[in-house]
Amino acid sequence: MRKRVLTSDNSQLTRVNRGTFEHSKREQIAVNCTNKTDGVALIDTLTDEAADLLRHSLSENTARAYQGDLDHFRAWGGVVPATPAMICAYVGDHAGKLAVATILRRISMVSKAHEAANLPNPCRAEVVKATLRGLKRKHGSAQRQAKPLLRDDLFLVIDGLGDTIRDHRDRALLLLGFAGGFRRSELVGLERDDIEGVRQGLVVILRRSKTDQEGEGRRIGIPHGRTRHCPVAAVERWIEVAGIEAGALFRPINRHGHVGSTPLTGDAVSVLIRERLKAAGFDPEGYSGHSLRAGFATSAAQAGVSTLKIRAQTGHASDEMLSRYVREGELFTGNAAGALL
Repeated sequence: MRKRVLTSDNSQLTRVNRGTFEHSKREQIAVNCTNKTDGVALIDTLTDEAADLLRHSLSENTARAYQGDLDHFRAWGGVVPATPAMICAYVGDHAGKLAVATILRRISMVSKAHEAANLPNPCRAEVVKATLRGLKRKHGSAQRQAKPLLRDDLFLVIDGLGDTIRDHRDRALLLLGFAGGFRRSELVGLERDDIEGVRQGLVVILRRSKTDQEGEGRRIGIPHGRTRHCPVAAVERWIEVAGIEAGALFRPINRHGHVGSTPLTGDAVSVLIRERLKAAGFDPEGYSGHSLRAGFATSAAQAGVSTLKIRAQTGHASDEMLSRYVREGELFTGNAAGALL
C-alpha cells in the first residue's frame, strides 16, 4: 500500500498552518527526504515499509531535537526558504540570550532543512559566516565539561558504600561505568543478556550507542580488577542479590528495598553519582552522568595508556574526540615548570 508522505504544505517547508505544528510523524521526518524543484515541493509516495525505515533514520531524541530547533526558528518568524539577512537577524536577536552552542545548533538545523529540500542554503553565505564568527568572539566561552571522576576519587566513593541492595547496585554501576568508559545512556540501556562471563572477566555487548545508531554493536572487555575494587565481582554480586535473570541490568530501587523491573533513567545515573560523591565528602558541583566516562579516559591517559587502547574501550571515533581528556590527564606529565621549580 502506498501512502502520501510529503505534501506541499509541509510545516517544515512553508509557513502554512504556522503555529499549530500538528503533523503526523511521517510529516515531521519529511525534512530528511523532501525534494523541491524551483521551490515547489514534489508530492512523494512511500510504501509503509519504506516509511517505517525512514522513521528509524534518526533516533527519537535526535528527531525531537531537530523538530524543536525548527519550531523555534519558525516561531520567531523564520521561514524556509530563508534569506541570509533573515538568518543574521535571527542570530542577532538571540545573541547574549541563548548559549552560543544552542544558536549554532539551530542554525545548523535550518541549514540542514534547506539542504534536504534542495534549496539554496542561506547559511553558506559569507555574511552569515561572518556573523557567526562575531557571535563566537563576542559571546563565546569555553564549553562546560563534566568533571572527570578520577580513579582514586572513585575508590574513595566506593569505600563509603555499605552492604545494602542499593549499595550493591551503585557499586556495580559506578565500577562498570568507569571500567567500560560508558555513557550514561549506554549504562541504562544494558540488559542482563548483554553481560557475558568469561575466564578473563566480563564481555559487555553494547548493542547501540550515540555513535552507533545503526545498531552494529560493540563488545567491550571488562577484566578482573587488580585492586580492592573489582568491577567484575561487583556486577556479578549485584545480579545475584537483585535476582536479575533477564531485562534491564540497572533498575530503580524503592525505599523498601524493592528492585523494579524498568531500567534506570539517564538522569537517575547523574543524581546517583552526585549523591554518592556528596556522601563521600566531595563537592558534587560539576559532576554528571558523563563523569565516569571522562574519569576513565583521563585516568588512563595519566597512567600512560595509549590513545588507541583508550579509544578501543570508550568507542571514541578519533584521537581528536579523545584529545580533551588526554590533555587533562597529561597536564603534569613532563611538565616544563616541574623541571625548573
